[in-house]
Amino acid sequence: MTERAGEGPPRRLVVLRHAKSAWPEGVADHERPLAPRGRRDAPAAGRVLAGADRLPDLVLCSTAVRARRTWELAAAQWGPPPPVRHDPRLYAADVPTLLTAVREVPPEVGTLLLVGHNPGLEDLVDTLAGDGLDDTLDRLRVKFPTSALAFLTWHGTTWQALAPGAALLTRLEVPRGGKRGAQGSGPPT
Repeated sequence: MTERAGEGPPRRLVVLRHAKSAWPEGVADHERPLAPRGRRDAPAAGRVLAGADRLPDLVLCSTAVRARRTWELAAAQWGPPPPVRHDPRLYAADVPTLLTAVREVPPEVGTLLLVGHNPGLEDLVDTLAGDGLDDTLDRLRVKFPTSALAFLTWHGTTWQALAPGAALLTRLEVPRGGKRGAQGSGPPT
């Protein structure tokens, strides 16, 4: 018998877009560091995660420097962090690639945090969310900026059952930390 979405225990997928990155000349895209604003916003994202009702059991993180550093700064906002897997597939990933990585997660993981990049993350949340609380879907479709967090819930006995439209977008946050200074230039990431 094949499992259908909606059967099984509640699960949560939390999606975190990396914090604002810098654009240093001569630095490869994969190696770009966080900008000062990103170094302020990433801990704020961690505080939102720490205040959530369930911390992640596992983190899947892009190998890009800006994503890894976002995770490090966010994770420093609570006790021992969960295990993290740095997956090169998550760098510049599209929805099918992101879904493949998520569906490989062991069934004992109830809450998964995915740290990566746009446009893939925004497209993934939009694809998975069959509905949203309040105006979360409308806000997502306007913009999923750096440091944004999307909280999706769904029911399933394994992550393989996560299907387009099966989740509820319960919360959308854009944490900002400390004093906001001058913003860097360059195209969005």
